[in-house]
Amino acid sequence: MAVHPKKQHGQLTIVIKLGTSSIVDEKTHQPLLSILSLIVETAVKLHQDGHRVVLVSSGAIGVGLRRMDLDKRPKHLPKVQALAAIGQSRLMSLWDQLFDHMRQPIAQILLTRNDIADRTQYQNAQNTFFELLHMGVIPIVNENDTLAVTEIKFGDNDTLSAITAGMVQADYLFLMTDVDCLYDKNPRTNPDAKAIQVVEDIAELEADVSSAGSALGTGGMSTKIVAARLAISAGVTTIITKSSKPGNITGIIQYAEAQKAARNSSRNSVVNFQDDGVPITQTAATSHGVSTPSTFTPQETPARTPSPQLDMEHPPLHTRFLPISHPIRDRWFWILHGLAPHGTIYIDEGAHHAVKDKAGLLPIGIVDVEGHFAQQEAIRLVVVKRLPSNPRPHGHQSPITTPTTPSRTPHHPPLNHSNSYSHATPVSYELHNPPPLEIGRAIVNYSSNEVKRIQGVHSTQIHDILGYADSEYVALRENIAFFGLEKSRPSTPSFGRSASEYGDAQ
Repeated sequence: MAVHPKKQHGQLTIVIKLGTSSIVDEKTHQPLLSILSLIVETAVKLHQDGHRVVLVSSGAIGVGLRRMDLDKRPKHLPKVQALAAIGQSRLMSLWDQLFDHMRQPIAQILLTRNDIADRTQYQNAQNTFFELLHMGVIPIVNENDTLAVTEIKFGDNDTLSAITAGMVQADYLFLMTDVDCLYDKNPRTNPDAKAIQVVEDIAELEADVSSAGSALGTGGMSTKIVAARLAISAGVTTIITKSSKPGNITGIIQYAEAQKAARNSSRNSVVNFQDDGVPITQTAATSHGVSTPSTFTPQETPARTPSPQLDMEHPPLHTRFLPISHPIRDRWFWILHGLAPHGTIYIDEGAHHAVKDKAGLLPIGIVDVEGHFAQQEAIRLVVVKRLPSNPRPHGHQSPITTPTTPSRTPHHPPLNHSNSYSHATPVSYELHNPPPLEIGRAIVNYSSNEVKRIQGVHSTQIHDILGYADSEYVALRENIAFFGLEKSRPSTPSFGRSASEYGDAQ
């Protein structure tokens, strides 16, 4: 079990993610010592102010290219992994030298998705983070590119940083990039592009994401928005800002904490009444065009008093994603984001309501099964509407309608369900009105072949069909996790319909 030490009053946990383009020059692969030195100064200053800091650092392959005098990143995976092995040790040596000038101890943590797929290993990683932070050490996290292959990669360090922020229950995640903030248009080609300062509902975000990342890195602006979706679902305020100005991090935190304190003070203020008895609701003031969201719930960490030299009317330029009101944490966060789904189980609306009411998933509510998964592996949970011609069977096994195409892998962009799958036999659920909706993830008690055989039957028939019955439930309630209550959903692609149309997920 992970041990979560209590924070001191006013203490924040801050995760700072640096991409390869912020660490080495894209052409010469020389380390950008000026930026790295400023990052070190900022991290140490935050630590001296009593905060806990975690760095997520890319750059191992870029540093490896420099060491081996190679011009560009190779395409052959073993060569890339070899360069990562060469570069990672030199990268950590560079970080250690810079932090040593400030007498600040650091630690290296290398992760792949496999490392946190097991619940015990996930908790061990959490405990390591918490102990390092308690000891006053700054952990530096990177994906273990030497070992990682496609099946066990996080995909990019933006996603890794968001998962790290969820693991350490961070207050802030900073995604450092080559632009000051998000814009509604590409500012390089549109002089009238407007900065997006606060994102209250990421589902309604309309921003330019044309930046595809550097030639050395794997991420771009779109991956940062995906990472922001994941982080805010865990209750982490996520900020995009310019990596060449790391000193702005302190000012942005002070500004954001002051904004939270103002909103909190407004909610706790006494309501005044006009002469006619109509209450006057006091609201937090807006500044610099930043609106105050009415549904925002401050995090538990108390705000620090902003420094007197900070211009609260003109904070450093950045885009701030506000976290959802009901964060997904601990075991539920691990099920949703620590595990890679191996298939999909389609359930009807009755089963959806039952599991929302804290019941386990029974086979009678299962409409279809897709993919190949084993016992105790994670699957996507998708709710569908049964067709009238295919009512829920009572004591009889329903026909198996397995899609002929393989299941989607995580982190793909949203797909239209009707265009994504073709079926060998007619499906038993509605494809368009309403379309299927992914509501969460589950760890199953039966394999895909076993679930196909028992779908649509009563639990009392499992033994007769399989010859054994490990559980009456296909998935226990404690092994089912739903996406958040807000419109802003985690990074997993949906099938194009909001959860509110079925009722709030939880």
